Amino acid sequence: MNQHLILFRVIASKSVTLSRRYLVNTVVGFVTLYVFFALIFFGGQFVAEDLIARSVGPLVVGYFLFTMAVSAYTDLTHDLTDEAQWGTLEQLSMSPFGFTEVVAVKTVVNLLGTFATGVVLLVLMMVTTGTWLSVAPLSLAVLGVLTLLPVVGLGFVFGGAALVYKQIEKVFPLIQLSFAGLIALPVQEYALLKLLPMSLGSHLLQRVMTDGLGVWELPLFDLGLLVGQSVVYLAIGLLVFRIGAAKARKRGALGHY
Repeated sequence: MNQHLILFRVIASKSVTLSRRYLVNTVVGFVTLYVFFALIFFGGQFVAEDLIARSVGPLVVGYFLFTMAVSAYTDLTHDLTDEAQWGTLEQLSMSPFGFTEVVAVKTVVNLLGTFATGVVLLVLMMVTTGTWLSVAPLSLAVLGVLTLLPVVGLGFVFGGAALVYKQIEKVFPLIQLSFAGLIALPVQEYALLKLLPMSLGSHLLQRVMTDGLGVWELPLFDLGLLVGQSVVYLAIGLLVFRIGAAKARKRGALGHY
């Protein structure tokens, strides 16, 4: 257990160091997210003020979830690509912890950073719109993690593909656009849509943050389905990643860029 804690601390320290070293890039990335939301909100008010006024809550929650999903999905592949460029990917693959476990811990660190950034962005969005949502930390953390785990599974799938095929970033914009659609799906009207990643979690998160419900007040069936969905998507992602890593290692191309 102590060794795993040391691994976590080392990876977290590296992540913080890189963020500080490239502070301008970190700050610009965050400011860009906020400015894009401000453009949507104020531009929407100019074009359709009544519509925006009625949907401020869902807009804030949806954008919050969208930004976190994009980060959770792309961070892993970007990390693997960076490690390959730096020539350190093969060193990670020879870790006594196991390559997949190291990458999994990196993903946990990335998720914690994503949540921290997302919460700050959420507060700024509420200040900007003047709409204060119910943000119960426990409910937000539980539903946020369960909603993002399927996206992390997709990240592992494309991370495994990146190990084998290297340059796959051109697929990212299409996948990211699909997140917006998944977040907005009417799962309350079409039950089968709940099986798609993010759709059910987005719906439950909307109810918690806009209706002021606690996670314990949500339908038990929906919560169970969300947990099962998260486990299945994550397991598939890890399996595909292991296959991709093994294939790249067999080709002798694990550290190539």
